Amino acid sequence: MSKLAKPANPSQRDAWLDKRLPDVEQVRPGLWSIPVPIPINPLRYVLVYALEHPGGVTIIDAGWNTDEAYDALAAGLATAGYQITDIKAVLVTHIHPDHYGLAGRIRENTGAWIGLHPADAALVHDRYDESAIDDLVAREGALLRRCGVPDLTAQELAGASMMIRHLVTMAVPDRLIDDGQHLDIPGWDLQARWTPGHSPGHLCFVEPTRRLLFSGDHVLSKITPIVAVHPQSAPNPLADYLDALRGIAKLDIAEVLPAHEYRFTDLADRVNYVVGHHEDRLAEVATTVGESDGMTCWELASQLTWSRPWDTIPPFMQRSANNETLAHLVWLELDGKLTRTPGEPDLWHRNKL
Repeated sequence: MSKLAKPANPSQRDAWLDKRLPDVEQVRPGLWSIPVPIPINPLRYVLVYALEHPGGVTIIDAGWNTDEAYDALAAGLATAGYQITDIKAVLVTHIHPDHYGLAGRIRENTGAWIGLHPADAALVHDRYDESAIDDLVAREGALLRRCGVPDLTAQELAGASMMIRHLVTMAVPDRLIDDGQHLDIPGWDLQARWTPGHSPGHLCFVEPTRRLLFSGDHVLSKITPIVAVHPQSAPNPLADYLDALRGIAKLDIAEVLPAHEYRFTDLADRVNYVVGHHEDRLAEVATTVGESDGMTCWELASQLTWSRPWDTIPPFMQRSANNETLAHLVWLELDGKLTRTPGEPDLWHRNKL
């Protein structure tokens, strides 16, 4: 089973591997893929999808709130024969800044409505309202200290995401999109699919007539999305994610249109690979904890296998790695394989069979 999904368009895959921006592309009649650059991020761009319909276009995701992103979206729409003012709706897969950040600015300039799943809509205020940010940072700091992160490091990491706060326009959604809801987009049989894990309210959009899946960050062609425990996550986000992933694999899909990297065709194989990746990680976590007399999440994270040596991972990504590790610990705890001794920090132990 390959780590890389089979590309629907090899030139788009080649652009990703060569670290180039892919072309604006007509994927199907009435459907366009528009790469929108994102700064200071190894993913480099978000693929915004524009769906044509009488009276304008609906877009799926929006990008970061930068002038470069706004101009790239406008140029991509112009290639398709439209203007920013032709956008009638922004369907946001989830509230991370590279998907949601530009939505508010688009609404201000067009009057388009913004749609989110209720679980993510409930997080907007605490995450992006200036009056609530300090509390969210404090809760993240408390979580990191319970993970065993040294106090000064925990303070630094808790506020690490504030460096990208300015890339989001605070925007309360106009409409809530529930699981299974049919979107009223003329000419499109578009249905929402709730796929929590990467965020509590992550949505995919299925077009069964055309056998397309707009997958957001739920399933990507090369990397596995971050699934982490944090102050705004569900109690067991990894279980939610794996359940949703297996559900998506059962759909009759010819092509997957993700928000990053490139479009691909082998959904079931890709899901099997990602599930296997997490099963391997769960086994590695259980084994590593079992070889100790009790360890913290932070200690464990530093000993696991990552794509690069732990000491070379930037601090912000170390925070993500720690919280991903915690998601695997929680899954194993609830499955009865590990026990947590609460404290500051919590200590984790392997249960004896």
